[in-house]
Amino acid sequence: MTDKTMAMTSSEGNWDYPLIPGSVGPEVVDIRKFYGQTGMFTYDPGFTSTASCQSAITYIDGEKGILLHRGYPIDQLAENSTFMEVSYLLVHGELPKAKELDQFTYTISRHTMLHEQLSTFYRGFRRDAHPMAIMCGVVGALSAFYHDSTDITDPEQRMIATHRLIAKMPTIAAMAYKYSVGQPFMYPDNSVSYTGNFLRMTFGVPAEAYEVNPVIERAMRRIFILHADHEQNASTSTVRLAGSSGANPFACIAAGIACLWGPAHGGANEAALNMLREIARPENIPEYIARAKDKDDPFRLMGFGHRVYKNYDPRAKVMQQTAEEVLKELGISDPVLDTARELEQIALKDDYFIEKKLYPNVDFYSGVILNAIGFPTEMFTALFALARTVGWVAQWNEMISDPEQKIGRPRQLYVGATQRDYVEVGER
Repeated sequence: MTDKTMAMTSSEGNWDYPLIPGSVGPEVVDIRKFYGQTGMFTYDPGFTSTASCQSAITYIDGEKGILLHRGYPIDQLAENSTFMEVSYLLVHGELPKAKELDQFTYTISRHTMLHEQLSTFYRGFRRDAHPMAIMCGVVGALSAFYHDSTDITDPEQRMIATHRLIAKMPTIAAMAYKYSVGQPFMYPDNSVSYTGNFLRMTFGVPAEAYEVNPVIERAMRRIFILHADHEQNASTSTVRLAGSSGANPFACIAAGIACLWGPAHGGANEAALNMLREIARPENIPEYIARAKDKDDPFRLMGFGHRVYKNYDPRAKVMQQTAEEVLKELGISDPVLDTARELEQIALKDDYFIEKKLYPNVDFYSGVILNAIGFPTEMFTALFALARTVGWVAQWNEMISDPEQKIGRPRQLYVGATQRDYVEVGER
């Protein structure tokens, strides 16, 4: 904290509030004593101007289109790192040395199996249950199976829970898919990479060997890395809020999955793909752009713009390249990708989109990639949850270790009825 302050004046008096600098980015006004000194609250729906915590994990500059994990640019990590490297980075704060990476990878690989009784738990769901409904239930149920890692006051138990969640989420997601299509569950194979193992558990069958396509594996690795963490978004804030009450880590991550399920958050890539399918062909784009500009038309271009980014989402550039690689490898000529390419080029040159800073975001191309690989749209958000789990557990661990952390308790601007007396039912 510096000696700089911000003065505030009202009819009730004058107050000075400290300014706290971050290592990069804007300073924040420390208003923790605001209510005690003034008797007033601040009003900030959606918390768009409020820092809820201090964090050293992820930094975003939305105006410049910058995303850093522990200081490393996301495009460098997506191009050069493995998901295990990025997971270690987010959880431990530094990129691992070779020996550290080997040990971390070994530890994760030894936690990939689920308790066998959980296969019975899956069978309690309807076959057509949404994968996110299954993931919410199964992840929440983990606390009933792994009692030795629910004591949040024990750093060793917290790390065991961290390893278990990162390791088991691909198995949980793959089993949700297998259950929906009526195929037998595939057990993990510890000799395969984290990403390759997930692809094998999802698309492999016991009747024959599954060979991982390196181009598809690289695409999934990038998708996982690009979705690993994204600062204090809705689901991450949900994990932190649940964790602030002292809830066990499995319950906290289940809460994050429930929040991510919302179409305004994790379901955006599915919405973007559906929009591209509706447009169908590049020659139809002008009609839909005109509709997007019409205030009286409910149609909206999905996959453009972002709550934080007011520039090109740095993750979208990697996604675009990955989409080209995947479709070329699979020999797919997809009019949806042609439509996406053309729509992006038109939007980047259109004054309407430039003025409103509506640039393509990560969801614009990810749905095209996942669809080409063979995932049904219902699985898109489940894959997002799989990747984001490492960010959630990193944020949860950071929150638990923060000496300034206290239970979350937002205030409100009350606009209801003032005090009134109860009236007997016959006299109302």
